[in-house]
Amino acid sequence: MSHPMPPAPPFTVDTAIAKVRRAEDGWNSRDPERVSLAYTADCHWRNRSEFIRGRTEIVGFLTRKWQAELDYRLIKELWAFGEDRIAVRFAYEWHNAAGDWFRSYGNENWEFALDGRMRRRLASINDLAILGSDRRFFWDAAGPRPADHPGLSDLDL
Repeated sequence: MSHPMPPAPPFTVDTAIAKVRRAEDGWNSRDPERVSLAYTADCHWRNRSEFIRGRTEIVGFLTRKWQAELDYRLIKELWAFGEDRIAVRFAYEWHNAAGDWFRSYGNENWEFALDGRMRRRLASINDLAILGSDRRFFWDAAGPRPADHPGLSDLDL
């Protein structure tokens, strides 16, 4: 068995918030291999209309995603939690190769194994074209959101 990925279930409000922030930080690294380790080897995903199974497919998906979604920056926020489940809302900003900017909004439902790795991720996402001047997510690329950067509620998103 691999090393645990704390926090692990059962979740409290504090550990659920910490889990969401760890997931946000991981995705903001834009490192598919690193991100894939937060999931069980046989994890099941639904991302928009794409169905993904296991870490190998997760790495392939994230590699394609971050090749297309440039200067990606993500903010996640806890919506609800239960013993081994967490629901989040999120938004991320990115641009395509043509320089067109987007803000993508969505919700995710997560289910966790006892070791704290995610075994199921169900994501619904919508994209909104924005002007570069309408961006709200500003921090160094491929790094975590600074502690003093506003979250989704603070940004009224």
